Amino acid sequence: MLVDDSAIVRGFMRRWIDEDPRSELVKACSDGAQAVAEAANIRPDVIVLDIEMPHMDGLSALPRLRKAAPDARIVMASTLTAAGATQTVKALALGATDFIAKPQASAFGSVDSYRRELVEKIVALGERAGVCSIASAPSAAIPLRPRPLIATPPAALLVAASTGGPTALPAFLAPIARRIDAPILIVQHMPASFTPVFAEKLETAIGKHCREAQEGDTLSSGTVLLAPGDKHMRIARCPAGRMIHLDQGDPVNYCRPAADPLFETAAATFGSRLLCVVLTGMGHDGRAGAGKIVEAGGRVIVQDEATSVVWGMPGAIAQAGYAEAVKPLKELSQLALHIMSGEAA
Repeated sequence: MLVDDSAIVRGFMRRWIDEDPRSELVKACSDGAQAVAEAANIRPDVIVLDIEMPHMDGLSALPRLRKAAPDARIVMASTLTAAGATQTVKALALGATDFIAKPQASAFGSVDSYRRELVEKIVALGERAGVCSIASAPSAAIPLRPRPLIATPPAALLVAASTGGPTALPAFLAPIARRIDAPILIVQHMPASFTPVFAEKLETAIGKHCREAQEGDTLSSGTVLLAPGDKHMRIARCPAGRMIHLDQGDPVNYCRPAADPLFETAAATFGSRLLCVVLTGMGHDGRAGAGKIVEAGGRVIVQDEATSVVWGMPGAIAQAGYAEAVKPLKELSQLALHIMSGEAA
């Protein structure tokens, strides 16, 4: 189901969805009130919900849609503004599954990246709702990597997420962040206008200071840094130890920021004293970098399929044989704490 007050936007989205055989558009609505009235009968698997609409906006419609179609995955379509970011983060806290930052309506016809992201999100979330069968390895068939025989406390914790991450990250970090002294470095696939707002939300959730990383930040005890939107976050050596380097190099796995640049440079600078955690997300960002961390002797653990919104990123790493553990989110959090505390786990 599409919910957007712009006929132009609905037209482009309708065409994109109709051209993809993996999805079917069941209804296009011009405002939230119409969507709420239709949702109970249609029971869509995925709802793309605009935030700014007359009569009933997306934030007002969201709880009503969740009640009318409780199994639907709701993707908030937001503008790339500070107000749009604030509303989107609020929507995620109210139960939206994910978001997509839409360009100006006048640019829709040429935005291939937006089209790809929208369609892939719809398909991935639809698969999780049972529209399509997912060919994934059963948990018993996942090749787990044995943990190191000599477990040294990691000097840094790296965490990456994409679809579902804005909910999974605070749930993962809240029970453990204040008990970890080592730097915590986070990559969440988000646009530039969203990451400052998300960093504030994360700080409130975990009870520990969290902010966007800045060029030249040194990694010290207690640091919690989030990769800024539209910039890769890398680790470099410096006289004080290790520092943050930000750049706008080419997108990696269609993403900027991406997990791979962080993982790969962290492996080169920290060696074996790393713990890498990959949470829910589409695609396979982080897989190559996780391989580098394993080569360096570091440790990699990932979220399981059952508790992931989309088991793309963690699943790719697990099926490549780089993960020593695949756990539900709560268990993953406690395992990460044990490893960061230097326990054998």
